[in-house]
Amino acid sequence: MTRFVVDAGVVLQLVSTGAQVAPGHELLAPTLLRSQTLSALHEAVHRGELAEGEARARLAGIARMPIRLLGDAVLRRRAWEVADRLGWASTYAAEYVALTQLQADALVTLDADLVESVRGIVVTVGTEALLAP
Repeated sequence: MTRFVVDAGVVLQLVSTGAQVAPGHELLAPTLLRSQTLSALHEAVHRGELAEGEARARLAGIARMPIRLLGDAVLRRRAWEVADRLGWASTYAAEYVALTQLQADALVTLDADLVESVRGIVVTVGTEALLAP
């Protein structure tokens, strides 16, 4: 079984395209994923990019996704250390990196800047690594 940490951008892409994760993969994310996806969908509705009904349907789809959400003290401590090491003021991305270090094989992200920032710290892959053939 391959364990992947998925960030909010990946989860939003999966739910919007209806892509299916291949059997044998376990998805993990920090608990902040809920707030990030909620906010991103609400913002899209506010900007007029997405109808409210569709945004709510995607939010429901995310809730049904088999993602194990974690957010214990060990993760928070490691996220603080990651943010310090990388010179980040925010710890949001650091939570994904820390969770990858602690419990996963790779971080799945669409964020090219994040991929570059964590090169040599964690393995990063694109969404294609998750998908069923």
